[in-house]
Amino acid sequence: MGIIAISGKAGCGNTTVLHLVAERLGFEPVNYTFRSMAADMGMSFEELLRRAEESLEYDRRLDEHQAMLARKGNTVIGSRLAIWMVPEADLKVYLKASHAVRVQRIHAREGGDIASIERFTRERDARDRSRYLALYNIDIDDISCAHLVIDTERWSALQVAQIIADVYNVAK
Repeated sequence: MGIIAISGKAGCGNTTVLHLVAERLGFEPVNYTFRSMAADMGMSFEELLRRAEESLEYDRRLDEHQAMLARKGNTVIGSRLAIWMVPEADLKVYLKASHAVRVQRIHAREGGDIASIERFTRERDARDRSRYLALYNIDIDDISCAHLVIDTERWSALQVAQIIADVYNVAK
């Protein structure tokens, strides 16, 4: 009953890679995010982020739900906090990319004004870090708990997924 936890900031490829890894290993993908929660609640992503700044209850609810889903086993969980919230994961992977590349990827995925995306992403990173420090005393810039750190600028999503699947298979 394996669990792989994948974390990284927006635009690092978390969602794409987690689905590719899950497919390769025949595992269930777990990717319940603020975007999913916002859709379930019938509000915009930005509105949910604003509410989450005012009440940590949104984070707690999301994180508890994700961890519970991941603990069913044979899962690949992907979220900002996956490697911290599921410490018993068999493999904890942190995906990284430069701010500029992350902004370009978000722009390619969502469209919009590049300057606005750059500003929003920088602000979101700072808000997330502050919120997770307050909520769980987790510094998302301290990735020392990760078993594996992969620079997603260096390899394609398919290659990153293969690296993770190979490391998982060797480690088990």
